Amino acid sequence: MLAERDHFVEKLGVKAIKPAPGFWDNLDRLPVLRTDPPAGSRQVLRKILPEGMRDYKIVRRRAGTGSLGQERLVAMGQFDGGWVAREIKAARHSVSAMFEQRGRARFYYREALDTAVRSRDPFQNVREGWITRRLSPDSNPIEIVDLPKERDEEKLLAAMGSEIANIHLGRRRQRPRILKDLQGRNANWLESAARGMAKVMLDERRA
Repeated sequence: MLAERDHFVEKLGVKAIKPAPGFWDNLDRLPVLRTDPPAGSRQVLRKILPEGMRDYKIVRRRAGTGSLGQERLVAMGQFDGGWVAREIKAARHSVSAMFEQRGRARFYYREALDTAVRSRDPFQNVREGWITRRLSPDSNPIEIVDLPKERDEEKLLAAMGSEIANIHLGRRRQRPRILKDLQGRNANWLESAARGMAKVMLDERRA
């Protein structure tokens, strides 16, 4: 969303999207998996590696804060003169599935990928119960806390909003409903909703 729009990045106060320092060294230092990986995971990793890549190791990885406790495995190694890494993460239902009828909970990840209105990442997919993706130092998230004090956060929020819209607008029958809903809202509905959600989250955290 940002890498191809240099003026957006500059207004954020970032001169360039720099690769994470020591990315491959940190990944390479992760301990090799010594036990048998979960059923089917080795086959999935083999399928998403470049054709002909035979020399690789499998490591466990812990990353982020949104999927803690979910199994993550990375196959990595040197191929054609450079590092290659592919990660699989156990696919899980959204917590909203708890409120759906037992046995009817749907997994929307694949549908969101297939219908999103934008050029999709060919490495990001769902295979046999695993979410797959490519790991590289130039595909890391931009952390707000790492941005300089002089910045234009509206550009970052606009890019995030555009990506959310890419997902929701992919369901064609929902477009008229979304537009109708927006037309009936006042100008500050989003800020008001965000403040309300922030209060709920803080109250829950204190509780």
